[in-house]
Amino acid sequence: MGSEVDKSSIDKNIILKVDNSNDAIQNLKEEYSELSEQAQQLLTDKLFLENECSRLKKRANRLDEELSNLRSPPFVIGHLQDKINDNAIVRSSNGTVFLVTVNSFIDQSKLVPGARVALNQDNLSVIDVLDDAWDPLVSRAEIIDSPNVKYSDIGGLEDQIHQVRQAIELPIENPEAFVKFGIESPKGVLLAGPPGTGKTLLAKAVATSTNATFLGIVGSELAQKYIGEGGRMVRELFDLASQRAPSIIFIDEIDSIGSKRLDSTTSGDREVQRTLMQLLAEMDGFDSVKDVKIIAATNRPELLDAALLRSGRFDRIVTLPLPDKDARKSIIQVHIKNTPLSKDIDLNFISQKTDGFSGAEIKSMVVEAAMKAISDNRNKVKKSDFIKAIEIINKKKNDSPNSAAEALYS
Repeated sequence: MGSEVDKSSIDKNIILKVDNSNDAIQNLKEEYSELSEQAQQLLTDKLFLENECSRLKKRANRLDEELSNLRSPPFVIGHLQDKINDNAIVRSSNGTVFLVTVNSFIDQSKLVPGARVALNQDNLSVIDVLDDAWDPLVSRAEIIDSPNVKYSDIGGLEDQIHQVRQAIELPIENPEAFVKFGIESPKGVLLAGPPGTGKTLLAKAVATSTNATFLGIVGSELAQKYIGEGGRMVRELFDLASQRAPSIIFIDEIDSIGSKRLDSTTSGDREVQRTLMQLLAEMDGFDSVKDVKIIAATNRPELLDAALLRSGRFDRIVTLPLPDKDARKSIIQVHIKNTPLSKDIDLNFISQKTDGFSGAEIKSMVVEAAMKAISDNRNKVKKSDFIKAIEIINKKKNDSPNSAAEALYS
């Protein structure tokens, strides 16, 4: 009995040890699995950190390069005048001429007279050849989007529209006819008249009507402070027009640079005169067959220099006077075509009451009358609204300092 008891105890111990061993193995497997997952996660984290470290190093290198570029001295912009063997004659931005060395890595075919170059600030050696760039005012002059003004939107200027179209659009649309008849087409048209008579509006209609490139600039923008800047802008304006041909250059308020030349002593007046002389040279210089036309506008044609008005520059002077009664009625009809009106509106009466009004003032009158109807919560404009609007415009006219200037054209 004793031996059987001992054997049973041994068997139980063996079974217990085996169970404990299986549990231990299972625990070891679970621990191994957890350690493997941790090792895999650590390896993934290691690869992510290595990639992040590499990215940060590249960014740091780029920032170092940018910082180095910011700390480097600026280059001087100049123009190449001539090339002598391995050297070059350049004119720096301050006008001084130097004989300098040239970077051997520059494409020699780009080193042509007139090229814009970057010069080292210390020894003025040519570092790089720059692309030609227009002055921002010149680049901005090109009108990309059509003004969306049609000739039908202009009232009372039928004869003036015909003259402008004949001088500007006809040579662009049918240049062969001028060659066939052996004549040169007009180079420029001058629009003269008091403020508000439709000079700029007519130029916008030309831009809409033609497929030519339209360059619009105000004359005062060409009057620059520094010597030679105004002339350079005029030259760039005509260069851009030649490259975009067929093209039309519109210079508003040309009297700001085209006034009569006097024996002025101020540097500002002399610079304006230099700009005018460059304009005269450009107008004489470009060939009419290149389809580059000029339209200019002024309120004071009597102030313009005689050289600017001679034939071959502005061949046609179109005067836009204050509209007469019929023209005023035509202008009113243009501006009220989308305005709801009551039955008591008499256009003959309104055109009679607006004697001395310009086209812009007639448009302002229609706006004032419509605003009066809107303020009164009405759906239509009445005759009394126009009468009130005429009173408002007349008061503005009496208070305006331009009334004396407008009398010159009446």
